[in-house]
This record gives sequence, structure tokens and C-alpha cells, in this order.
Amino acid sequence: MIINHNIAALNTHRQLSANTANTNKNIEKLSSGLRINRAGDDAAGLAISEKMRGQIRGLDQASRNSQDGISLIQTAEGALNETHSILQRMRELSVQSANDTNTSGDRSELQKEMNQLNDEIDRIQSTTQFNTKNLLDGSMGNKVASAVANITQNTSLKGAAGAALTDATTVLTALTDKNGNSLGITSNDQITISYVKDGTTVSNTFAVSAALTLAAIGTSDGATADANLGLTVATTGEAVVTAAAGGTASAINGITITVKDASGNVRTAATNALSAFNETTAAANKRTDGTAVFQIGANTGQSMNLSIEDMGTSALGVKGLQISTQSQATVAIKVIDQATQKVSSERSKLGAVQNRLEHTINNLGTASENLTAAESRIRDVDMAKEMMQQTKNNILAQASQAMLAQANQQPQGVLQLLR
Repeated sequence: MIINHNIAALNTHRQLSANTANTNKNIEKLSSGLRINRAGDDAAGLAISEKMRGQIRGLDQASRNSQDGISLIQTAEGALNETHSILQRMRELSVQSANDTNTSGDRSELQKEMNQLNDEIDRIQSTTQFNTKNLLDGSMGNKVASAVANITQNTSLKGAAGAALTDATTVLTALTDKNGNSLGITSNDQITISYVKDGTTVSNTFAVSAALTLAAIGTSDGATADANLGLTVATTGEAVVTAAAGGTASAINGITITVKDASGNVRTAATNALSAFNETTAAANKRTDGTAVFQIGANTGQSMNLSIEDMGTSALGVKGLQISTQSQATVAIKVIDQATQKVSSERSKLGAVQNRLEHTINNLGTASENLTAAESRIRDVDMAKEMMQQTKNNILAQASQAMLAQANQQPQGVLQLLR
């Protein structure tokens, strides 16, 4: 019998210490709800779960970013809704002024409202902001390296027998509509080309002659070049009008070519075909890149861009628009139609981006949810399983305590030998 080293007690004490440590770990996990409370609990699992946590928080923030982006878009789109309403009223005024039942005094009063509506469009453009960022003044637009001239095309004209137009196509004998039908223009007719440049209505009228070509209609008198624009025929056969200089101040808007007979009556078919110009390139001023970048993902490069064009009167082509005469009002109708189309195009773009962001938010929510579930399986404790382990370790610790008491009693037997 050995009393200096109680091996049974030492062994029992070691087991008791281990069971107590395990019980403490069980209690820690149950109280925190986490399977991994320190790197020692699961070193690899900790690294993986921390990376997942970064992704989850990034996805949640990206979702909030997308919601902020939608708010920005709704702010801009709401302002453009009012711009649309103003343009509709301006068009209504133009149609009213184009009627010759009005006197010059009547048109003067109509012009006053037109001027106020112009000022309101510019006020909306300059004051619409989101988080102090201007939205409609062009500062959020794509970079323009140098001033761009606007370009309009007419695809409703053909040469004789439906052939493609050329620079030599004559108005009197070789010009037809896109279906090859004669426009009915005669040598007794007069042609007037009208357009608006920086709020000023320009009209040039000249007689039809046998030598008059389509390109010559763009001149100031059928012969002398017009300093504001150039009318040419594209290699693909369309009539093309290009502003002589770049920038919104040089833009040519509302190109209308009117054909009248000797009695002053408008030749409707010819006028409609010749006036069917649609803008293909909008005028733009030089500017730096202000495109908004929305961070819509958790990682670098997961973003999308949004540009909003200038929605002021200069960019829309209605700055200083005049309706003080019948001819001015007639051209103004077409100018406002083009401006309305520009606003509609911008609102459509904003609506498309908003719909995309709503899908992005749904996708981010799904990804965050699934990644959270995966992270939970690594990091969170199974409470039922851990309770089972804690109960086991607690019982073992109590049993160890009882056995330690028994082991400490064993050396007492030596006293029987000493009696």
C-alpha cells in the first residue's frame, strides 16, 4: 500500500478537471448560443464564418444602397413628371396661338404664360436634388469630351421610282414619299423651311424651280448656305440635317418644311413628308463625367451606373420659345413634341433602372438569407445537442467528485496495519 502517491486520487482528479472544463465550455456555448466563441473552438470554422459574415453584412448594405438608389430615381422621376405636365401646357398654348382667331394682343398674353413655364422648367432643373446632389442639371450625365451638334433624319423621302435619295435629287421631278408616290409639288409652289435655334424662330421661303435640289432646301434662299445648319443626303439615302456647331445653344429644333401652292394653301402630303425629321443625336455641351455609381453587391466591381441628362430648357430646345405669331406657334408645336419625347425617354430610362434595382434587392435578400443559414450552421450551437453534452459532462463531473472522495479514503487502510 502506497501513501506518498495516491495514484487513484490523481487519476480521478485529472478526470474531474477535464469534466469540469468540458462542462464550463458547454455552459459558455449554451449561454452565448454560439458553437464557436474563440478561435480554439474551431479555427477553420472561425475563419470561414468571419468571411461569410463580411459577405452577409455587405449584401445587407448593398440592399440598402439599392433602396437609396430607388429613392434618388423616384426623386428625379417625380420632378420630370411635372416637367412633362408643363410641356403639355406649353403645347396647348402653342396650338391655341397657332389659330388666327387670336389677335397679336392675345398672343402676347399667351407668350407671358409660355415664358413663366419656361422659367419653371429651369427652376425644376436647377433645384431638384437628392442628398444635396443635383439630379437634372446634367451634372450626373456621361462625359462629353467636346460639344456635340444635334442631328435629325428624315426617312420618309425617296427619289424617283422609289430610288434612294442623292444630293442631286430635284424637288420638282425626282422627289417622292417613302412609298414612291409623287408629293404633288409644282413650279408655282413656294417652300418655307422653319426651325428654332436658341429660342429664335428662323424661316426661309423661296420659290420652287426645276433645278431646286433637296440639299438646297437647307440653305437660306435656295442658293446661299445657311450658317445655322447643313442639309445633306446620307450614304444610306436619308435626308440629314446637322447643326452647324455643337452645344445646346446651337441646336436646331422643330425643323418644318412647308409647301404652299400659288393660292397660299398648304400641300399637306408634301409638307408632312418633308417635315418628318426625327432627332437621332441630341446636342450636348462639354462636361466631365458625373455618372452615378450604385454599389449593389458585397464585393468590388459589383456596381451599376446611372446617368441623367440635362433636363433644362436649353437641352430640351424650348428655351425662349416664341408663339407671338402664327408661324412661330406652328414651329413651336413640333419643338415641344421633340422636348416631350426627350423627357419621356429619360423617364423611361429611370423607370427601367428602378425596376432593375427592385429585382436586385430581391436577389440580395435571397443571397443574404442563404448565406446567413450557411454561417449559422458553422457558428451557432445546436442547443438540444449541447444540452445533452452539458448534462453528460455535469454527471461525469459529479461522479468524479464522488470517486475522488473514495480514492482519498484508500490510504486510511494503512492505519489498520499500524495498530
